[in-house]
Amino acid sequence: MTETPGPSSFGRVAEDGTVFVLTQDSERAVGQVPDSAPEDALAFFERRYEALGVDVDLLGSRIVNGALGSDEARKAVASLKKSILEANAVGDLEGLAAKLDPLTELIDAQADRRREEKAKAQEAAKARKEEMIAAAEVLAEGSDWGSGVQKFRDLLDEWKALPRLDRTSDDDLWHRFSTARTTYTRRRKAHFAEVNVRQEASKEVKEGLIKEAEALAESSDWGATAGAFRDLMTRWKAAGGAGRQVDDQLWTRFREIQDNFFNRRTQVFSAQDEEYQGNLTAKRELLDKAEAEILPVKDVPAARAKFREFLSTFNGLGRVPGAEVRAVESRVRALESAIEDADRREWARTDPETRSRAQDTVNLFSSQVVRLQDQLTKAEEKGDKSQISKITSSLATYQVWLDQAQKTLDELNA
Repeated sequence: MTETPGPSSFGRVAEDGTVFVLTQDSERAVGQVPDSAPEDALAFFERRYEALGVDVDLLGSRIVNGALGSDEARKAVASLKKSILEANAVGDLEGLAAKLDPLTELIDAQADRRREEKAKAQEAAKARKEEMIAAAEVLAEGSDWGSGVQKFRDLLDEWKALPRLDRTSDDDLWHRFSTARTTYTRRRKAHFAEVNVRQEASKEVKEGLIKEAEALAESSDWGATAGAFRDLMTRWKAAGGAGRQVDDQLWTRFREIQDNFFNRRTQVFSAQDEEYQGNLTAKRELLDKAEAEILPVKDVPAARAKFREFLSTFNGLGRVPGAEVRAVESRVRALESAIEDADRREWARTDPETRSRAQDTVNLFSSQVVRLQDQLTKAEEKGDKSQISKITSSLATYQVWLDQAQKTLDELNA
């Protein structure tokens, strides 16, 4: 096996102490170490060679690890190679410089890989930017006025973090994104300007309603004023919103005025209800008595006389508590309706024309029943099951109608 020659094999020392490095073609002086043994002079310059070897290894490690960009790495290799070939050192300078040649191939391979990675990154960045533009354009045409601003901020932050493309493509995409953002901003400003106009109009209307409410607040015309407040409430709801904070303040003022009125009305009505409680008791007792004497109505003229007597006394007793008015009046109307119903029934019973119509109805149904019975007999003689079934069904229906008509006629003749 051939041994690799050491650094000392590439140098010599002249008698005057001049040290030479041997190259493939010649030799050149690298320095002079006077008053020194030849081996010591060579060792001094050999250590310089070894330091250059360390530089080669260090540069190779940095390039392998990707610590340098392609251009920077190429410059570093060229600079170190020149330094080695021109170095005042003893050793295989040409061989040491040749160790840098594979690094050039590695730099080229890294540059190709970086170009591919950059192209992929730019392709992905372009695709993402187009997605972001689509999202921005949807926001621009929508009405997400609340969170839309933050969404645009997030999109913008992400846009800035993405790699830049070639200038033309990047400028074109940015123009589209920026246009969408500007469109959204203008529409949002226009929306809120319109909202402000509506809110100001609503505020003005509601302040006017408050003034109207203040004018009604001390009224004692309970019915009309309560209706007026209900109208104010309807108009209040129709006025729209004036902004949450303003609306809350205006509503507090309006509701306080309204509550004060209705609280006063409740107090007055409560006092009146206590006063009217005695009237309620008397009217209930009077109703109990009238219902017992009149119902059920058998003698209409007598019932009418008793009802008039009852009504005269009832109306003279005065008002009852508001909550009981409907119930009391309902009993009075029921009593009157019973008399009217009895009167109508009596009139119908004694009316000759009514009895005549009832008799005609009975006669009609009776003749129809007789006719169907005759038809049924003939069908049974023939054994026609289809006709028997059909006639039997019709006969049953007419018999029910005849029974009802006969009952009505019997009531009229009673």
